[in-house]
Amino acid sequence: MKDYSIAELQKIKLHFIGIGGAGMSGIARIMLAKSIDVSGSDAKDSQILLSLKTLGAKISVGHSAENIGDAQLVIVSAAIAENNPELVAARKLGIPIASRATALSWLLTESTSIAIAGTHGKTTTTAMLTVALQSAGEDPSFAIGGTINSAGTNAHSGSGKFFVVEADESDGSFLAYKPNAAIITNIEMDHVDHFQSEDQLFATFNDFISSIQSGGYLIICGDDPGCQRILTEKSLQGVQVITYGQNPENEFQLTRVNLAPTSSSALIMQNGRKVGELNLLVPGLHNLLNALAAFAAATSLGVPVDRLLSGLKSFTGTRRRFELKGEVNSIKVIDDYGHHPTELVVTLKAARNLVGAGNLYAIFQPHRYSRTAVFAAEFAHALEAADFVYLLEIYAASEKPMEGISSLLISKKMNQSKVKFEPSMLQVVNDVSSAAKPGDLIILLGAGDVSSLSGPILEQLALN
Repeated sequence: MKDYSIAELQKIKLHFIGIGGAGMSGIARIMLAKSIDVSGSDAKDSQILLSLKTLGAKISVGHSAENIGDAQLVIVSAAIAENNPELVAARKLGIPIASRATALSWLLTESTSIAIAGTHGKTTTTAMLTVALQSAGEDPSFAIGGTINSAGTNAHSGSGKFFVVEADESDGSFLAYKPNAAIITNIEMDHVDHFQSEDQLFATFNDFISSIQSGGYLIICGDDPGCQRILTEKSLQGVQVITYGQNPENEFQLTRVNLAPTSSSALIMQNGRKVGELNLLVPGLHNLLNALAAFAAATSLGVPVDRLLSGLKSFTGTRRRFELKGEVNSIKVIDDYGHHPTELVVTLKAARNLVGAGNLYAIFQPHRYSRTAVFAAEFAHALEAADFVYLLEIYAASEKPMEGISSLLISKKMNQSKVKFEPSMLQVVNDVSSAAKPGDLIILLGAGDVSSLSGPILEQLALN
């Protein structure tokens, strides 16, 4: 596959298979802003498709070979099956086919690119860095796996020199980006459908670090065991390494941490010298660390400190990251994308801090059979932080069912008085709405369609 410049892309017609996904739609949005001819298809209609259509894309609902039309280049989502009729037709016609990550890498070449990677926190960190740069007077381009609350979008073609991109390691495709700077928030085993071992995972992150352009920056969490392993294993020549965290050995350090129910704050030290006060409107130590990573990256690129801190102070979160969906009769309903045991631990800790003396009800939908099979015990342990847990059946994503693997694996490892395995979403809505009392908190957890329950739960609470 050849590399395309933006000028070359403006002269041809592109077709996106699976254009409605978060990553694909973001790239399509940026390409449309750059006057590139875009068409695309997705299995189901959505608000995202309508938005892209409004921006000038030719959109088809449903997959058919005819949708390819006279496309000269096809971009395909990783979620698309090999027997998809459009993919089959493109191959038969000899049309070049590129992955989502490859297409995004073409857009980065004319900017100073910052790629944010890590097992946890990359969406929030990417959004924080974007908002901080905007507050500093920059107009960065960005492509994020989640929607920034204040912007209402997950992608933008900016007029500034920076391009901020979330770098997803799940299939190794982030190696295409070759950024000028990179952040690694943490490294922990996940995506067991792709990575067969920890050694394979770390080898991929080593390759990602090697892809940073010479003279660039690596901002990495010095507190994280996975990041520490990378730092000891890899020879980091040609790249300036900047560590951050709570330990005093880090170049950027958090001190005087204060964790409130709906906010958080800390002092930022650089090499033992105070450089500013970090105040966030989002809770949790993990978010302070995410913000510190964004701060370290931006200051390393020469952005003024005061404006960065002001921007981070204005950050109100991203969709599906500890997002308050509503409150009825003093019962809060929060939606969170967390789908790894470590993410559940920090999210439920923040939820417990927020609910105080009230009861914490968690509705968890495991994501993928492979992840559930490997982490069932860890999920059970993390969920014990809630007062009661409703377990939905596994959201398969693109996986086929695995024999003997269901949410019951998690349920059986928990205190039976604190958990109910309930595949019926309607029943869960009724159960949790009846159980919750004023002062309680209901949190939806998972990367699947569990988020769709927030509306029905709030409606039912209003009727009680």
